[in-house]
Amino acid sequence: MTTRRRAREVALQLLYADDLNPDHDEEVAEKFLRGRLHGNRNLVAFAHRLWRGVVENRERLDREIAAHAANWSIRRMAAIDRNIIRLAAYEILESQTPGTVAISEAIELAKRYGNRHSSQFVNGILDRIWKHHQQHGGVQEGRSELVEETNPSPCDSSQISTS
Repeated sequence: MTTRRRAREVALQLLYADDLNPDHDEEVAEKFLRGRLHGNRNLVAFAHRLWRGVVENRERLDREIAAHAANWSIRRMAAIDRNIIRLAAYEILESQTPGTVAISEAIELAKRYGNRHSSQFVNGILDRIWKHHQQHGGVQEGRSELVEETNPSPCDSSQISTS
């Protein structure tokens, strides 16, 4: 499986490692990307842009997340959850990826790597970020050549059952 979903997964792995050990070696990270994505240049470039984009914008992303995470501080969130949220928030705020696609992909990452409540937690915060930026004209919902996912579903957190 060498897809954009896999590229996001590999970028998440780097973000998680960087979160726990901020003294990372860029060359090792590049080698990790190439190895995990089987040298696919487009996917390596995509994963690299996501990873570097989150790292370079982490403080701003964390402020944005904190503003929409009721009763949760960034440090109190599980490391995997906060990095999934950072990754998707970066896509929502800084890329041409449609918000529904970024949220759907984040939910899938949370189901795979988080605990049983992670997908709902991630969805709730990202849904608030996305809606806020839609209302304030900060989101471009156009598709770009970077997006290959199709048929994204709406991710309204008010429709999620908590049982």
